[in-house]
Amino acid sequence: MNKKRAFTLVEIMIVVLIIGIILAIAVPQWIGARTRAWKITCLQNLRKFDNAKDIYAVTSRRSNGDPVTEEDIFNEFIKDTALPTCPAGGTYTLNVIGTPAECSIHGIADGTDQE
Repeated sequence: MNKKRAFTLVEIMIVVLIIGIILAIAVPQWIGARTRAWKITCLQNLRKFDNAKDIYAVTSRRSNGDPVTEEDIFNEFIKDTALPTCPAGGTYTLNVIGTPAECSIHGIADGTDQE
């Protein structure tokens, strides 16, 4: 006699249960890692803006409190193909010279958060 070997329903259910448990553990970790990566990228962009503002202030002989625009610093002092944007969808505010740039989601680049 020729018997066919196959998985039973219980074996298939156990495999599905194990995969479900693994996903229940892994997915929140992946989401948390993505959120942390977005925050780090955003804060690096803010530091880049602050450095560009400092260089602009020195080369243009500006003082604290003077306004600065994206056009003032982008072409000359930020060497990217496009102005950096917040990966989490926040908006950047450059602020005046002497005041740190800030993000509507992640706060300012000095380590303080709005979260």
